[in-house]
Amino acid sequence: MKLITIYLPEPYIKALDKLVDERYYPHRAEAIRAAIRDLINLELRRKSHGEASR
Repeated sequence: MKLITIYLPEPYIKALDKLVDERYYPHRAEAIRAAIRDLINLELRRKSHGEASR
């Protein structure tokens, strides 16, 4: 894996921490990886169905 640095608004960080606190994810990084994976899958499905992305 590669390390990247991102800047997030405070509300996003608080929401990530809530997910971790509620044990949906073991840590922030895993929650972010899951979100990025889901976004990529969604966009690829749209692309394969000929839908324009934003």
